[in-house]
Amino acid sequence: MSTRMKIVGILTARTGKAPELGAFLSAMRVHSRAEPGNLRWDIWRDKANSDRFVLDELYVDDAAVAAHRDSPHFKNYAARIGDLAERTPITLDPVEVD
Repeated sequence: MSTRMKIVGILTARTGKAPELGAFLSAMRVHSRAEPGNLRWDIWRDKANSDRFVLDELYVDDAAVAAHRDSPHFKNYAARIGDLAERTPITLDPVEVD
């Protein structure tokens, strides 16, 4: 069974904040992808609502997620994201994953 950890983040920009949110997430992507336990950190944008972004994150295990959440860039993200967007994080366990 896989020990990988998947996180999906749904972020809806606050009014007028979509460009700032997009730039903020792009900077976050660079740092997150450089983490040793990170396998994926992709940013998607909803075709039906350009204010909505979806983060697709994949880590090797729980320890990698813990290291990510303890990183300076995640702490900065956690401190600022509420001003930029409404956030819904979803942490997933693998069921049938190749």
